[in-house]
Amino acid sequence: MIESIFSAVANFVLNLISQMGYWGVFGLMALESCNIPIPSEVIMPFSGFLAYQGRFNLHWLALIGALGNLFGSLISYGIAFKLGNKIKQFFLKSKIFASDYLKAESFFQKYGVRSALIARVLPIIRTFISFPAGVFKVSLGRFSIYTFFGSLIWSYLLAYLGFYLGERWNIIENYFHRFDYLIVIVIVALVCYYIYRKVKELKSRNDLA
Repeated sequence: MIESIFSAVANFVLNLISQMGYWGVFGLMALESCNIPIPSEVIMPFSGFLAYQGRFNLHWLALIGALGNLFGSLISYGIAFKLGNKIKQFFLKSKIFASDYLKAESFFQKYGVRSALIARVLPIIRTFISFPAGVFKVSLGRFSIYTFFGSLIWSYLLAYLGFYLGERWNIIENYFHRFDYLIVIVIVALVCYYIYRKVKELKSRNDLA
């Protein structure tokens, strides 16, 4: 089921880039940064392969991919920024999550902008980093700069791999999928630990009451 969905998405990506060229790359990379699961691990290597065939310029390709990511990130950031106060009030009204929210807010205000640079070269995480940045209202200017340069590194790396591998560009997918699974496992493990810790904390409060 998952493989068939991924195959359909991949075919959509390939057809759109083939038909629309640079605009297709820009639009798809923007959608990826809007929290829509369109894998840049397909977008940029295939585009790099087309650069290998002479249809694209590799340097322009990386730049357009990064600009697409930045554009999508700003949309995601803007939505989260507008919803930020409502989300904050929701968590602060909760006795269980209020302290954790404040800690997360403090962390993002201190390190969140810089962490965007690192997050932009990590599969899965790179897609969603803009939303918490908007919720916690980190500096938009600095966030944009770090997002652009992180995305430029990622876009150039993937495009170059596609260019270098040529006809074999799609073997990249298998390697990145393995890394995706690892990150998903780590995220799920952290969520499970967080829930366990909260349940234990709530039980301890009830015992003291």
